[in-house]
Amino acid sequence: MTTRIQRRNRERILEAALEVFSANGFRGSTLDQIAEVSGLSKPNLLYYFDSKDAMHRALMDHLLDIWLAPLRAIAPKGDPHDEIMGYMRRKLQMSRDYPRESRLFANEVLQGAPRLTDAIAGALKALVEDRVAVIRAWIDDGRLAAVDPYHLIFSIWALTQHYADFDAQIRLIRGDNDPMDGAEAFLETLFDRLLAP
Repeated sequence: MTTRIQRRNRERILEAALEVFSANGFRGSTLDQIAEVSGLSKPNLLYYFDSKDAMHRALMDHLLDIWLAPLRAIAPKGDPHDEIMGYMRRKLQMSRDYPRESRLFANEVLQGAPRLTDAIAGALKALVEDRVAVIRAWIDDGRLAAVDPYHLIFSIWALTQHYADFDAQIRLIRGDNDPMDGAEAFLETLFDRLLAP
């Protein structure tokens, strides 16, 4: 049975690993860096996780659950416009709430997704295929504009996750404290026009 201290240490390690991996990517991160950020010794880290890869896998498994939830929430029987707009808003909120997780995922994909290949080709692909079929049915019923469902989903990912992945660039260009100021209104206008049948 896991004790409260063990749970707390495990969470502390994963929080430190998230900080390090999201800043440096998998290859640029070391156990020594994670130990330093966590405030625990390297042997202590290895007591809970047998390798850097095991820490990364634990983070990615948790992240995929979070990341897929908004796409799963699209209701096939809902109003198409409301469902797509709701999905876009949820993804934008995730960029606000989980910027490090977004950068962790982006870093992994930019490296060719070596530790995520099975998950992307499996669960994510299956969910996307299911939602593509839902969007195609809405288009066929004349309830949405004739857009490519894959590119619609990819566009939502790109336009919302940009605010997390490129936060530093946005802040440097805009010079303000909230890089998402006005983003939701802009994206609503953009997708309103795109989706109108």
